[in-house]
Amino acid sequence: MNEALVERFAKSLYESIVKENLELYKDMYQNIAIDSHTDEKGKGTINFYNDLTDEQRVMLFEIIEQTMIDTVSTVLGIIDGHVTQADDSIEPKLLLNSMDTEGELQNLFLAYVEELDNQ
Repeated sequence: MNEALVERFAKSLYESIVKENLELYKDMYQNIAIDSHTDEKGKGTINFYNDLTDEQRVMLFEIIEQTMIDTVSTVLGIIDGHVTQADDSIEPKLLLNSMDTEGELQNLFLAYVEELDNQ
Protein backbone atom coordinates (compact mmCIF):
# COMPACT_ATOMS: atom_id res chain seq x y z
CA MET A 1 0.00 0.00 0.00
CA ASN A 2 1.14 3.50 -0.78
CA GLU A 3 0.10 5.29 2.43
CA ALA A 4 0.73 8.75 0.94
CA LEU A 5 -1.66 7.99 -1.91
CA VAL A 6 -4.38 6.67 0.43
CA GLU A 7 -3.89 9.68 2.71
CA ARG A 8 -4.17 12.05 -0.26
CA PHE A 9 -7.38 10.30 -1.33
CA ALA A 10 -8.84 10.55 2.19
CA LYS A 11 -8.00 14.27 2.33
CA SER A 12 -9.55 14.85 -1.09
CA LEU A 13 -12.76 13.15 0.09
CA TYR A 14 -12.95 15.59 2.98
CA GLU A 15 -12.28 18.58 0.75
CA SER A 16 -14.70 17.61 -2.04
CA ILE A 17 -17.52 16.08 0.02
CA VAL A 18 -17.47 17.82 3.38
CA LYS A 19 -15.84 21.21 2.86
CA GLU A 20 -17.21 22.05 -0.59
CA ASN A 21 -20.74 20.80 0.13
CA LEU A 22 -20.85 22.62 3.46
CA GLU A 23 -20.02 25.85 1.64
CA LEU A 24 -22.76 25.10 -0.93
CA TYR A 25 -25.30 24.57 1.87
CA LYS A 26 -24.25 27.79 3.62
CA ASP A 27 -24.50 29.75 0.39
CA MET A 28 -27.85 28.20 -0.47
CA TYR A 29 -29.45 28.97 2.89
CA GLN A 30 -28.00 32.47 3.10
CA ASN A 31 -29.22 33.44 -0.36
CA ILE A 32 -32.41 31.46 -0.99
CA ALA A 33 -35.75 33.20 -1.14
CA ILE A 34 -39.27 31.84 -1.12
CA ASP A 35 -41.05 32.29 -4.44
CA SER A 36 -43.98 30.77 -6.31
CA HIS A 37 -41.93 27.64 -7.14
CA THR A 38 -41.03 26.85 -3.53
CA ASP A 39 -42.92 23.84 -2.18
CA GLU A 40 -44.22 23.60 1.40
CA LYS A 41 -41.23 21.60 2.62
CA GLY A 42 -38.88 24.18 1.11
CA LYS A 43 -40.82 27.05 2.68
CA GLY A 44 -40.65 25.36 6.07
CA THR A 45 -36.91 24.78 5.74
CA ILE A 46 -36.22 28.37 4.66
CA ASN A 47 -38.39 29.79 7.43
CA PHE A 48 -36.71 27.51 9.99
CA TYR A 49 -33.26 28.74 8.90
CA ASN A 50 -34.32 32.39 8.83
CA ASP A 51 -35.68 32.14 12.38
CA LEU A 52 -32.34 30.94 13.77
CA THR A 53 -29.94 33.28 15.53
CA ASP A 54 -26.42 33.59 14.13
CA GLU A 55 -25.17 31.32 16.93
CA GLN A 56 -27.81 28.70 16.11
CA ARG A 57 -26.88 28.87 12.42
CA VAL A 58 -23.25 28.14 13.29
CA MET A 59 -24.40 25.19 15.39
CA LEU A 60 -26.65 23.91 12.58
CA PHE A 61 -23.74 23.88 10.14
CA GLU A 62 -21.53 22.15 12.71
CA ILE A 63 -24.20 19.43 12.97
CA ILE A 64 -24.39 19.15 9.18
CA GLU A 65 -20.59 18.94 8.94
CA GLN A 66 -20.40 16.22 11.58
CA THR A 67 -23.17 14.29 9.84
CA MET A 68 -21.25 14.42 6.56
CA ILE A 69 -18.04 13.31 8.30
CA ASP A 70 -19.84 10.41 9.99
CA THR A 71 -21.44 9.36 6.70
CA VAL A 72 -18.17 9.39 4.75
CA SER A 73 -16.46 7.55 7.61
CA THR A 74 -19.14 4.86 7.65
CA VAL A 75 -18.91 4.33 3.89
CA LEU A 76 -15.13 4.08 4.13
CA GLY A 77 -15.52 1.66 7.03
CA ILE A 78 -17.75 -0.54 4.87
CA ILE A 79 -15.19 -0.44 2.05
CA ASP A 80 -12.39 -1.22 4.54
CA GLY A 81 -14.38 -4.11 6.00
CA HIS A 82 -14.56 -2.64 9.52
CA VAL A 83 -18.28 -1.75 9.40
CA THR A 84 -20.93 -4.33 8.65
CA GLN A 85 -23.60 -3.69 6.07
CA ALA A 86 -27.15 -5.00 5.70
CA ASP A 87 -26.11 -7.55 3.05
CA ASP A 88 -22.86 -8.97 4.36
CA SER A 89 -22.53 -11.29 1.37
CA ILE A 90 -21.21 -8.33 -0.63
CA GLU A 91 -17.53 -7.62 -0.10
CA PRO A 92 -16.50 -4.22 -1.47
CA LYS A 93 -12.92 -3.38 -2.30
CA LEU A 94 -11.42 -0.11 -3.44
CA LEU A 95 -8.18 0.12 -5.37
CA LEU A 96 -6.30 3.38 -5.81
CA ASN A 97 -4.17 3.34 -8.93
CA SER A 98 -4.51 -0.47 -8.89
CA MET A 99 -3.20 -0.67 -5.31
CA ASP A 100 -5.05 -2.18 -2.34
CA THR A 101 -5.85 0.36 0.39
CA GLU A 102 -5.42 -2.39 3.01
CA GLY A 103 -8.36 -1.25 5.12
CA GLU A 104 -6.86 2.13 5.98
CA LEU A 105 -9.29 4.54 4.29
CA GLN A 106 -11.50 5.16 7.32
CA ASN A 107 -8.55 5.51 9.71
CA LEU A 108 -6.70 7.97 7.49
CA PHE A 109 -9.87 9.97 6.80
CA LEU A 110 -10.62 10.28 10.53
CA ALA A 111 -6.97 11.09 11.28
CA TYR A 112 -7.15 13.96 8.80
CA VAL A 113 -10.40 15.24 10.37
CA GLU A 114 -8.76 15.07 13.81
CA GLU A 115 -5.74 16.92 12.48
CA LEU A 116 -8.04 19.70 11.22
CA ASP A 117 -9.82 19.84 14.58
CA ASN A 118 -6.49 20.33 16.37
CA GLN A 119 -5.43 23.28 14.22
